[in-house]
Amino acid sequence: MVEKMIQAIQQHSIPIRNAKDDLEQLVTSIKNEKYILLGESSHGTSEFYQIRKELTKKLIVEKDFTFIAVEGDWPACQEVNRYIKGYSTKYNNARDVLMTFKRWPTWMWANEEIIDLIEWLKEYNQGKPSEKKVGFYGIDIYSLWESMDEILKYLEKRNSPDLEVARKAFACFEPFNREAEKYALSSAFYSEGCHEEVTKLLTEVSANKHTYHDSEESSLNVEVNALITANAENYYTTMITNDNESWNIRDRHMVEVIHKIDSFYHHHSKGIIWEHNTHVGDARATDMANEGLVNVGQLLREQVGSENVYIVGFGTHHGTVIAAAEWGENFEKMNTPPATTGSWEDLLYKAGNYDKLLLFTDKNRHLFANSIGHRAIGVVYHPQYEHYGNYVPSVISERYDAFIFVNHTKALTPLEVTGVLI
Repeated sequence: MVEKMIQAIQQHSIPIRNAKDDLEQLVTSIKNEKYILLGESSHGTSEFYQIRKELTKKLIVEKDFTFIAVEGDWPACQEVNRYIKGYSTKYNNARDVLMTFKRWPTWMWANEEIIDLIEWLKEYNQGKPSEKKVGFYGIDIYSLWESMDEILKYLEKRNSPDLEVARKAFACFEPFNREAEKYALSSAFYSEGCHEEVTKLLTEVSANKHTYHDSEESSLNVEVNALITANAENYYTTMITNDNESWNIRDRHMVEVIHKIDSFYHHHSKGIIWEHNTHVGDARATDMANEGLVNVGQLLREQVGSENVYIVGFGTHHGTVIAAAEWGENFEKMNTPPATTGSWEDLLYKAGNYDKLLLFTDKNRHLFANSIGHRAIGVVYHPQYEHYGNYVPSVISERYDAFIFVNHTKALTPLEVTGVLI
């Protein structure tokens, strides 16, 4: 099996020597898909950001894509969106905007690699009518308190009739001092949660969103922040007792936000989604399915049709990466050891130790139909133990429509340099 897969990789892969030029075949293979999902096998690899940046520019210019959705907080990403669309003049440059990303792991978006794309988007949008400007949105679930802050600030400014229900929801959370774990324990074990309050808030805001319509996307902003408040409450309540279901709540939320964005664009949108491989690569092609887990790639394929979704996975053989030894600790530049023998990344390396692109088609998918270990590095990483938990059994050609392999990668460059251990 191993030798046959190596031969298939050699036969069907395309060498990548220059991302701007050699990835054109990937762009050409994308036809009328509504969503392009661009993965990464870590949240701290420079080349993954650089390649996705170049692909994103090409897709916007050549394929008329209208928004980028990333694995980040909605409120912080809204500052980027406001900057690139000219809604706000409070920031002098992209670097200033990206410093608004305060939630750990900050390096995912507050990094040098993304600056060029943000400035490019701002320039691209200049002079275009509002409906033609490309947006930048965060679709993650974690910004419970930040989203409530945004709702209150906006409703107070508007003196909205929804303000009272928002204040009641906010007051319910006040005893927990913005500590998600404290709220989760109280809600899960003592039934002292705020489910009723956030559900009412979401219901009221959704019913009245048309009253918030303006030229700066306020209706979308307040509705998604209300959605985050409701779904995050459910997520934190669930994560204490059912880790798998909390994962599903998070990924279903991200898909729900994508649909909200599409609805705001009157269903004429085309979205580029940047997330980890574990979110974009169809869970049904991995052992995640055995545990009852779903993810964004699977849900989008099921909901809008596989013909409307194109998924690109990313991987590397060795190099360096930004990650942390424990959740919430300072980030470090860590070594990414050579891929485990017999893994997907190992086979890609043995097929030729250079960067390469694989396009999976009806003619070659069967050649990659065996389940094989596929590396996944999170924000918390222990390289010395990665053999025991960092490889997800996957049928690669079913999980993705294309795969980009970068033989040797280097750590990205966070804007926040305090605490880096080089």
